[in-house]
Amino acid sequence: MLGRWGGAAWEYAPALVLLAALVGLWELMVQVLDTRPYILPAPSAIWDALIDKGHLLPNHIQATATEAVLGLLAAAGGGVLLAVLIASIPLARRVLYPIIVTSQTVPAIVLAPLLMVWVGIGLESKLIVVALVGFFPIVVSTVDGLASADRDMVALVRSMGASRLEELRHVLIPSAIPGFFAGLKIAAAYSVIGAVIAEWVAAKEGLGIFIIRSQASFRIDQIFVAIAVIALLSIALFVAVHLLARVASPWKYANDQGENGS
Repeated sequence: MLGRWGGAAWEYAPALVLLAALVGLWELMVQVLDTRPYILPAPSAIWDALIDKGHLLPNHIQATATEAVLGLLAAAGGGVLLAVLIASIPLARRVLYPIIVTSQTVPAIVLAPLLMVWVGIGLESKLIVVALVGFFPIVVSTVDGLASADRDMVALVRSMGASRLEELRHVLIPSAIPGFFAGLKIAAAYSVIGAVIAEWVAAKEGLGIFIIRSQASFRIDQIFVAIAVIALLSIALFVAVHLLARVASPWKYANDQGENGS
């Protein structure tokens, strides 16, 4: 276990070193060029803003995290059902798949005001925005996973008299699990952004509201604080999905571990 954590720390050490160097360069350039804080605050000023306004963040973080997680769960559930439908019925693939792809050309920032009018400004409309942002990669990845199932195995279970449901349960779903989690990771990275977009339109709490209020008072340092928190929330959700994927597909993790060790 210690060796695994040590290996992970060594793997991400270069990125952390680069990030620290960029923050240090940022601080130096702001100080040397005497940049005004309302244009680009120094990292030290952003840290001071975090200490000063930190007591306001927990409620905003909780609101945004709740919207992101619940919306991600809705996207996962709806995405899997739609993927199974598309993979199982050829007509559904020809009818629904082009519509799903076309739907991604409409920005979430355009849909959010309409949903607020149709559904209201409560939690439901924000969950729909997050789900709409996240379901596309889940559907595409899960459909690809279902389609990549071993055809010989499918033929074998059919020859043994397996029903369509048994074929789905014992062959297709295990084959689609890695693809599903690959799409879920992408959706997890976008879910927090979707929640913030929804909050920009109408909300009482959330990091989107925190950004709007900071912008109105020209507190660019507070906006950077919110950006940092959004990034950390997105990373936390991504890591959580990654860990869940290891639990749900241990055979894939074992193969990856074997390849890394060879």
